[in-house]
Order: sequence, then C-alpha cells, then structure tokens
Amino acid sequence: MAEEVKQEEERNLAAEEKKSVKVVVKKRVRKTTPKKDSSDKKASDSSDKPEEIAAEKEETPKKTRKRTTKKKVSKTTEEDQQLELKLEEPEVSQEKPKKAKTTRKKVQVKKDLTKQNPKEDSTSALEIKETEAVNGENEESLKKTVSKRVPITKSKSKTTTKTENSEESNLDKTNKTEVAQNSQTDEVKKTADSPKAEERVQRDNSQTNRRNNSRNNNSNNNNNRRNNSQRNNRNKNNKKHYEERIEEVNLDENPDAPTQLINDYYYMSFDLLRTKGIEVGMNAENIFDYKRQEIITEILKAQCQKNIALVVEGTLEVLPDGYGFLRSSRNSYISGPEDIYVSSNLIRHNALKTGDLVFGQVKTPRDTERFYGLHRILKVNNDELIKAKKRPSFDSLTPRFPDERMRLENSSEDISTRLIDMFCPIGKGQRSLIVAPPRTGKTVLMQKIANAISENYPEISLIVLLVDERPEEVTDMRDNVKGEVIASTFDEQATRHVQVAEMAIEKAKRMVEANKDVVILLDSITRLARAYNQTVPASGKILSGGVDSNALHKPKRFFGAARNMEGGGSLTIIATALIETGSRMDEVIFEEFKGTGNNEIVLDRRLSDRRIFPSINLKKSGTRRDDLLIPSDEAQRIWIIRNAINDMDEVDQTPFLIDKMRKAKNNEAFFKSINTAIAK
Repeated sequence: MAEEVKQEEERNLAAEEKKSVKVVVKKRVRKTTPKKDSSDKKASDSSDKPEEIAAEKEETPKKTRKRTTKKKVSKTTEEDQQLELKLEEPEVSQEKPKKAKTTRKKVQVKKDLTKQNPKEDSTSALEIKETEAVNGENEESLKKTVSKRVPITKSKSKTTTKTENSEESNLDKTNKTEVAQNSQTDEVKKTADSPKAEERVQRDNSQTNRRNNSRNNNSNNNNNRRNNSQRNNRNKNNKKHYEERIEEVNLDENPDAPTQLINDYYYMSFDLLRTKGIEVGMNAENIFDYKRQEIITEILKAQCQKNIALVVEGTLEVLPDGYGFLRSSRNSYISGPEDIYVSSNLIRHNALKTGDLVFGQVKTPRDTERFYGLHRILKVNNDELIKAKKRPSFDSLTPRFPDERMRLENSSEDISTRLIDMFCPIGKGQRSLIVAPPRTGKTVLMQKIANAISENYPEISLIVLLVDERPEEVTDMRDNVKGEVIASTFDEQATRHVQVAEMAIEKAKRMVEANKDVVILLDSITRLARAYNQTVPASGKILSGGVDSNALHKPKRFFGAARNMEGGGSLTIIATALIETGSRMDEVIFEEFKGTGNNEIVLDRRLSDRRIFPSINLKKSGTRRDDLLIPSDEAQRIWIIRNAINDMDEVDQTPFLIDKMRKAKNNEAFFKSINTAIAK
C-alpha cells in the first residue's frame, strides 16, 4: 500500500510538472528575443551533446529534485490559474493572436545554460524539449526523450508508461485550447465587419469629439474671463480718468463764454505750432520730438484748463455704418487725424446728411479714444437746427429754366467774360459745357469766370472742383480764385476722384436746400467719367471706346443736378469736356453729354494755334432760351452783330470782334457804337 501511494504521488507530481513546464515555455517563448552570434555558437556546441546533459541530470540526487519541483509547481500553479482566467475570457481583437515563434537558436541557448549550470533541476531539460514540441517539431522523438529523461525516481516501467499517457493527454488538451483560441479569433474577425463594430467606432469618435469640445469650451471660458477682467480694469481706469477730467464749458447755459476754433491750429505752420506749445508750457528741448497732432492736443488741453470752449466747423461725411466725421475742405475732404467724430445718435436726432456744414462744440478724447468727438451741435449750414430739420429734400424741389442772368463782365481788359456775356450768357441754374481741345486755354478761362462770379456776386457760394488734374494747376487755382477749391490730382486712385466729386455735389445740394445759390466749376467731366468707368462694377455691356454702359449714370446725375429751383435756390455747374484727344472714349463721353447741357462754349484749336485768346468759336457757341436772360433791346443788337460776322470765316470772326471790343470800355459802350454805325 505504501508503494502504491508513493507511485500515485509521483504521478501527480509528474503531471503537475508537465503542466507548469508547458505554461512556462509558452510565456518564455513570447518574450524571447534573438540573441547575438556568440550565443548562437554556444547553443550549437551544447546541442551536440544532449546525452551528456541528460546523464548529468540523472546523477543529481532525488531529494533536490523533489524540492525544486515543489517550488516550481508552487510558482507555476498561480500562473496556470491566471492563464486559465485569460483563456476563459478571451480579449476581443480584430487581429489574430500571434503564435509563439521560437527558433532552434533559442533552444540551443537554453541548452547552453543548462550545461553551464548542471545543478539545475531536471525540469530545464523538459522545458527545452517542450519548446521543440510547441514549434511543431518531431513529437515522437520528443516523447521518447521525455520517457528516457522524465523519470525522477528509479521506479518500475509502469510509472514511465503512465507518465507518457499523462503527457499525451496534456498535449491533447493544449492543442484543443489553441484550436479554441483560433476559432474565437476567427469569430472576432467575422464580427469586426458587423454593424456592431461600426457602432463601436462611432461611439469612440463621439467620445473623442466630446472630449475635444470640452477642452475648447474650457479654453474659451478662460479667454472670456481674461477679456472680462481686462475690460473691467479698462473701465475702472476710464472712470478714474473721467473723474480727473476737466469740466468743459456748456455753451447752452453760458453762450457768452470764450471759444476757440480748433481749425485754426490745423492751418498753422509747424514752427508757429511749436512756439504756441512752448507758450502753453511744453518743454522747449523736447518740442521737436513731438508730432503735429500731439502738439495740438497739448495746446487744446491748456485751453480747456482756462475754461475756453473748443468749437469746430467742418463738412459732414456719413459712413455706411451710421456714424460720420467732419472733414476739412482745406485737405479736400481726405480722412485724417484732425477729423471730428460724430455719433449716429447726433446724426439721427438732428436729421443730418452728407455735405452738411456743421458748427459745434468739441469734447477732448479720452485715453481709449483716438478722435475728438462732437459734443453739441450749434449750427447747420450757418442756420439754426430747427431749419435744418424742416428743410425739404433736393429731389423734391421743382426745376425751372434759368431766368436770372449772371453778368461776368468785371473789367474792360477782360475780353473773355465780355464775349461770354454777349454770345453765350450764363444764368443761375445753368448747365454749361466748355468744349475744349487740349492747350486751348480752358483752365485760364475757368479762372476768369470764377473771379468774375466771386467779384460780382459775393453771396453765391463758389466751389472749384478739379478731378485728375496736375498738382501745379491745383496750387495755381487756389492762389488765384476766391472760393473753395477741392482737388484730386492725377497721381491718386479713381476711388479718390469719385469721393471728392460726391462730397462736392452733396455739399452743394445741402446749400440749395437752404435756398442758397451755388456755382460749381468742374474740370473736367471727361476725367470724372473715366474715374467712374474704373470704379463701377462691370455690367458686361461695353460701349465703343471701352466705356461701360453703367459708368456714365453717376456723372450724368452729377451734371444733371444743376437746375434753377422754384421758390429759391439754384445750382449752376460749368464743366469742361475734352475733345480731339485721340481717345475714342473721350469722344463717346462728349457725345453722351452733348445734349444734356443748355449752354455750350466751344474753344477752337485753330485760334489757340494763332495765339488768339479767348479762342471761342462764336458760330458754334450759344445758350438755349437766352431770351429769358437777355433783354429784348440787347438781344436785337447781338443779332445784328451775328449777322454782320456770319459771312466771315470762323477763324476770323473772333479776332475781328476782339479788336472792336478793346476800343470800348464795356459792352454797353460797344453796343452804342454799333447803333451809331447802323444809323450812319
């Protein structure tokens, strides 16, 4: 009985050793990596003598084997439990589980290790041979070697056969588990393409999106908190600055308070501004480091400390956003740092429009503001605010033929204006075209007309508009004309030409709404039409010369605004049109405007080539409905003169009349001389 019990214990130990060996082999095979060449050589040497290794292991004492095996079993039982749990719950993965790949080199390395340590347990030999079995090598040879080397005690042949049977059963079990794992992986692979897998992917994507959105929201919240804190600090600083600010004079409560027009400082020279700044208290050493605008602000702050109200005057330009700025006519309404900001509330409350001449009180800018702001409006177009609110719109006014003549004769030496008065008179509300080839004296003629109007009719508002003109002619016009000169030179963009023209016509319309007479001298309408042709969006319909069909609409509205209003007020436009320039576009523009005017003054190139000025072609020049402007007795004398020179050549008519008119002091004396000649 005792022997049978021992044999059963030995069988159990052998079976447990076999299980532990297989588990350890599988784990070690997965973790092994290829060794260096030196280890390969050692493994090859050890593989040549497997019998010696087995003999050494058989000579080891029995007690040590039992202890080591017990320890090995105790270690491996825990690993077996973990492996069984993993097998019971296989991980779902789309990839096949990688099989343990071991090579002959690894087995040889293991044999070499057993050779170096002969005191190791006999289980190492079992591990080596079991790795060969896992790799699919000769199972029969492995079984034989196992049957020779496995026996731990010198028992009978029955025990060896039983151990062989137990090993075969264990191998069958491992093969079955591998087959089960492969079948599970195949099932996982099949289910990977199923809709459940797609739902799982969508779920993962939604989770990542939620995570990213939460991060973005957190960052946005942090930025908002930072911006709010900065805004609060800025508001606190503004509140402190507002409390420290000097109280401005209220002109409504104190209309007799001293005022200072800030436009005067913008028109001063830089040297005069520096002297003013030193008088105010600025450092004389650092005065040259300051900019023009900085010196003006320091001067205005000093004026506020003396309880002087700051006032400004400028032309309003309303922007599409609703607010506007007061532009200066001295700078031809170009936007600059001296512009005064006008809020949208003031514009709506006072019914202001683009082109209104606004006079009001200014408030100094705060730290966060860049412009001076209009605080209070005192006058609009030199009238009270109530009249500005009740005025009619320009389009609602009724146009009439010009019936009030503007006499341009102002001196005996100026023959140009005397000829215009006789043969092509101009009235209030006239739409006149000066048709001129290049170098025929049109600019000089316009200067004489402007000076005659400003001298004979000082109540008329005169605006000289130069579009796409030479800079030297702009300065010459400003020096010689008593009126407002608005100009844009040829080196500026087409949008700038359009902006200048629109500001000028809007300003004229606002004055006409206030029952005032306005005269605009435009040089030239041909260049203005070119600018509109460049800025207007393309319609796809191109006229001859490259003119867009929509390009001439706004220039016609500009020229067509000239009219005599029923009930008071008039707008007169005298524009030049270029011909004989060699450009087909200029000819098309002239033909479009030819029938729109009611007065034409045609200049002849043949006369200018002979140095005869004014080079007016008297036969082609004239005024429509001139009977409304000229008295009947004077009209008869003019017709007598026309009949007398009708048989003469066009080039000879003008010099003949110029010679006769120089002998008389004025046109009235000239008409008397004609009467006496007719009487004789």
